Amino acid sequence: MDGPNEARTHKWDPFQEPVFADPKARALSRVGVIDIGSNSVRLVVFDGAARSPAYFFNEKIMCALGSGMAETGRLSPEGRKRALAALARFAQLAKHMQLPTMTAVATAAVREAEDGPDFCREVAEKTGLKIWVIDGPEEARLSAQGVLLGWPGAYGLICDIGGSSMELAEIHDGNVGKRVSSQLGPLKLRDLPGGKKGRTAHIKEVIEGLSAQMGPQHDRLFLVGGSWRAIARIDMHRRNYPLHVLHEYRMSVKSVQETARYIDECTDFDALRKACGISSARMSLVPIASEVLRRLVHTLRPKDIAVSSYGIREGLLYEQMGQELRDRDPLIEACRFSEFKDARLAGFGGRLYDFVLPLFKSAKPAKKRLVHAACLLHDVSWRAHPDYRAETCFDNATRANLGGLKHSERIFLGMALLHRYKNKREGTRFEDLYALLEPKYQTEAEVLGKAMRFGSMLWMAEDKAASATLEWQPKKRVLKLKLGPDAAPLFGEVAQARFDSLAQSLQAETEVKSL
Repeated sequence: MDGPNEARTHKWDPFQEPVFADPKARALSRVGVIDIGSNSVRLVVFDGAARSPAYFFNEKIMCALGSGMAETGRLSPEGRKRALAALARFAQLAKHMQLPTMTAVATAAVREAEDGPDFCREVAEKTGLKIWVIDGPEEARLSAQGVLLGWPGAYGLICDIGGSSMELAEIHDGNVGKRVSSQLGPLKLRDLPGGKKGRTAHIKEVIEGLSAQMGPQHDRLFLVGGSWRAIARIDMHRRNYPLHVLHEYRMSVKSVQETARYIDECTDFDALRKACGISSARMSLVPIASEVLRRLVHTLRPKDIAVSSYGIREGLLYEQMGQELRDRDPLIEACRFSEFKDARLAGFGGRLYDFVLPLFKSAKPAKKRLVHAACLLHDVSWRAHPDYRAETCFDNATRANLGGLKHSERIFLGMALLHRYKNKREGTRFEDLYALLEPKYQTEAEVLGKAMRFGSMLWMAEDKAASATLEWQPKKRVLKLKLGPDAAPLFGEVAQARFDSLAQSLQAETEVKSL
C-alpha cells in the first residue's frame, strides 16, 4: 500500500468499529468458491473476518483441462474425467460444510472448448453444481478485484496467467479500469507450431499488441496465477531469500530477467522443482511462462513487480462486499478479529495503542497503522509456552495470512511482537530475516515492543483520567510517565524494570509522576 498515491488513496481510521461485528459482514463469514481453470480445479472456503478472510478450506487438483486443446478444440478427456471427480468431491464437501454461499466459475478452457457446454451440463447432472462460464474481460475484472481485496487503493496493472489465457487489467483508486484478454497461457503456447523460435516471435507480437491496447504502464505490476508464483519461488531460491511468503514478494525487472535466464540454463528441473516445492504439473509449464514474463516486463518496464496470492477466487468474495466493507483496511480488520477471538482482554489493544502512540506522534499513517496492528495482536499468543512465546509471535506475524503488508512490514510487526515478550532479539532462529528491515526500523520495532511490554502491565482502564500516560520529548531525550490513581499501584518493581528498558532503547532519561 505504499507508493506516490498513498496519501491520496489511503483510507484508514483506527477508531472505526470492527467490521466483523457488522451483520452485513457476518453474512459473508463463510463463502465457498470453485475455480475451474485450464490447468487446475480448486475449492476455497473463506472464513473469519469478512474483510480479510482466512482460508477455512483450500484444495486444488491439477486436471489440465486445457491440455491439447490447440489441436483438438476439445477439453482433455483425462482432464475432464479428473475434473468431474474433483467437482463431485467438492460438491459433497460443500454440502457437509452447509455453506450458505457457493459459486463455481470456469475460465478459458471451458469457455473456448467446443464441448465446454456439454461439460457444464454433465457437471450439473452429476453434482448439482451450476457453472458460470466467464469471458476474458470478466476474468480480468475478478482477478483485479482479488488484488484490491489485499491492497485497497492499489494502483498499477494486474497480470493474471492461467493455463490457456493471460489477462491484463488496470487498477487505480480502488477501481478496475481497462481490461484485455489474450491466449498467452502456457498450455496453449506449448502446442504452438514452430518450436521455441516460433513461440518467441508469437509472444513478442501478442504482448506488443496488448501493450498498445493498454497504453503506457509504468507503475506496479501485480502478478496473479500459479505459474507466476512458481517463478517467484524460483527467484527466492536463486537469491537465497529468507522469507518464503509469496504474497507481496517483490521483484525488479532485472531480477525477473536473471531468473528467466536461470530457468533457461537449468539442467536438472526435477531437483529445482523439489528445492522450490513446485508440483511436477506446474513445473512443466514454468519454462514457457518464464518466456512470457521476460517479454512482458521487457515491454512494459514496470516500476516494480509484486506477487499476489489473491486472484479470481478472492475477487468473487470481494464482489459480494458492499463499498463500506471494501474501504476497510484488511490488516486492521484481521488483527481486530484475532484479538476478539484470542486475546485475554478483547478491546485492550485499542487502549494500549493510545498509550504507546506518543512515542510515534510524528510517524506517517502507514507506520501508525503497523503500531495499531501490533497493539491489537500483542496478547493473542498468550497461550503459547513462555519459553517460546516471543518466537511464536514473530513466526505468526511474518507468515500469517495477512493482507496489505510488505515483507519489510511483516518483519517490523514480528519484531515488535517479539520484543513484547523478550528484551533481546539475538539468538532466535529468525536472525536471517532481520536484514529485510533497515536498522533504524529495527530500533523502532524494539521501542514499540518494549512499550507494549511495559504498557501491558498497567491494564489501563477506559477512563483515561484514571490511567497512565506517556510523554516523549525526543529533542531532550526525556520519557515521562504520568500515573493516575488506579494506575499507580500497578507500577511495581517489574513494571519499573520494563519502563527502564524502554527508556534505554530510546536512550532517554525518565521522569515518573503520580497524579
